[in-house]
Amino acid sequence: MSLCGWLGRIVGGPTITIVPDVIVVGSGAFGAWTAHYLTEAGARVTLIDAYGPGNSRSSSGDESRILRCGYGKDEIYSRLARRSREDWIGLGRRHDSGLPLWHPSGVLWLAPDGDRYMADTLATLKGGDYAIELLDRAALAHRYPHIATHDVTHALVEPECGVIMARRSIQALSAELASKGVLLRRGRIEKPVTPGHISSLRTSEGDVLSADSFVFACGAWLPAVFPELLGERITPTRQVVMYFGTPAGDDRFTAAHTPAWVDFVSGIYGVPDVEGRGLKVGIDTHGPRFDPDTSDRTIDHASIDRARAWLGSRFPALADAPLVEARVCQYENTSSGDFLIDRHPDHDNVWLAGGGSGHGFKHGPAVGEYVARLIVAGDTTEPVFALEAKGTVAQRAVY
Repeated sequence: MSLCGWLGRIVGGPTITIVPDVIVVGSGAFGAWTAHYLTEAGARVTLIDAYGPGNSRSSSGDESRILRCGYGKDEIYSRLARRSREDWIGLGRRHDSGLPLWHPSGVLWLAPDGDRYMADTLATLKGGDYAIELLDRAALAHRYPHIATHDVTHALVEPECGVIMARRSIQALSAELASKGVLLRRGRIEKPVTPGHISSLRTSEGDVLSADSFVFACGAWLPAVFPELLGERITPTRQVVMYFGTPAGDDRFTAAHTPAWVDFVSGIYGVPDVEGRGLKVGIDTHGPRFDPDTSDRTIDHASIDRARAWLGSRFPALADAPLVEARVCQYENTSSGDFLIDRHPDHDNVWLAGGGSGHGFKHGPAVGEYVARLIVAGDTTEPVFALEAKGTVAQRAVY
C-alpha cells in the first residue's frame, strides 16, 4: 500500500492516531526522505547531522548517483528503485534553482555472453514489466560507436533510468524540509545509554534533544554509534570514484549520447559527462575498512591505474584523458548487501535504517516511506531487512 493509502486510514477513520515527535539522525538519502515522509504523516521532526546535508564525508555527498532497477533476482530492490524514481523526479520538478536534479540518460548493462547475473536481471525486469531494451552486438555498436563492446554479445538498456545529482538533491530536499517546519540541526549524537524506552538523546556538545521516537540513519557512522550491536554487522569500506576530462568540443560522452553504465564483470560502473565534470568511473570492489571521520581521502595510484586500464579498453578515445577530479567516499556494507531497517532490540522506540552497501542512495524515497510506516502505522519489518538476518561474515549477494 502507498503512503497515501495508510495516511488516509489514519486521518479518515474513527480512531485518532497520535503521530509522534521524531528525531532523525543522519541527513543522507535514507534520513532526509524518512524526515520527509514523517512530516507528511504529521510528525514534528528534527533532522540532525554531524556535518550537515550533502557533506563530503557522507555517502550521499558525491555529485552523482545512478538509479537503476536491475538487481538480478532481488526484485524487492527493483520495486524500491522504481518507486523511488517517482520521488526523485518530483523533487527535481519542485526544485527551482535552474540546475537539474535528474538526468534521464538511461542505464546500460554490459556483460559477456552467459553471465548469470545479467540473465537473472533480464528475467526479473521482464517479469515485472519494467522498461528494457535488448541490444545485440550490431545494435550496440551502432548506438554507441564510441564505446568498445567487442567482448559483449548483447546488452541491456534501462531507458527510464538515469543519474541523480546526489549532493544537490539532498541539499534541495533538506531546504524543502526546513520550509515545512522540520528543524535542521548540526551536531553529533551519542548512543542511548538507558535501556528500554528512551525519551531523549544527548549530543557530544552536551545538548539534550527530546522526542517520542528516534531513527538512526547515519550510514557509515552506525557501527560507531552502536559498536556492540553493529560493529561486526556493518563494515565501512574505502571506495574511489574518478572523473576524467573529455575532449574539447566533443559531446559524445555527455548524457545525450552516453548512458550511465554497469560493467558488472569488471567491477566498474560510471556516469556520463554531466554538467562538464567529466566521465565518472567508479570501482565497485570493496576497499579496506574505513573511518568516515578520520581516514585519509587522498586518491591512490592503484585505483587510478585500474580506472585508466578499464577506460582505455572501453572508451578508447579517453585512454589518455586527464584525471580532473577524484573522490574517496565509503560504502557501509552488511554481510549480504541487504539493507538494515529494523527496530533496535534494546529500545522499543529506536529504529535503525542503514547498510546501504554501495547501492542505497537511489532507494532513499522508498526507504523513507517504509521507515515512516514502521513508526506511524506499526508495520512489521520485511525479513530481508531485519537485524537478525545480518551476519558477521561477508557473503555479498546484492549488487
